[in-house]
Amino acid sequence: MSKGRNKDLIEKRNESLCRRYYYWTEVRRLRFDDTLKILSEQEFFLSEERILSIIRERSKMDASVLKVPKVRMPRLTCGQLSLFTDEAGYPVSQIRQSS
Repeated sequence: MSKGRNKDLIEKRNESLCRRYYYWTEVRRLRFDDTLKILSEQEFFLSEERILSIIRERSKMDASVLKVPKVRMPRLTCGQLSLFTDEAGYPVSQIRQSS
């Protein structure tokens, strides 16, 4: 008997995760990041990064699974950040810069 995780159960979990991803994004028309948060914190208790990798792996195997968009962090300069204010209404330029 092999030790470790059951491959069949992992495959069923991944299939279920993809179905739920489809439900939240296409049926309920929820945003991509909100969908990941729900799947991560309420339904499957996996990290958002792991959920993304599972969906991407499944999309390579099965064309019927939706493609997951690649999300990049925006690159903003200090000049661009100075246009925004924080929650209290103070200009960001007056807030101490950490980087």
